[in-house]
Amino acid sequence: MYGALWRVLPGPWWLRVMILLVALAAVLAALVFWVFPFVDQFTSPPDVTVTNR
Repeated sequence: MYGALWRVLPGPWWLRVMILLVALAAVLAALVFWVFPFVDQFTSPPDVTVTNR
């Protein structure tokens, strides 16, 4: 999988690394801004009781 991805990307090795870093940042941003908030709707936080002393 990774070898096939490496062969498909254009340019020298440093450009391929840059492309992969930008792609990784885009995937992480999509997870943080869209996927995790969507999944959060379906999970309930635990009920926490705080008592005053």
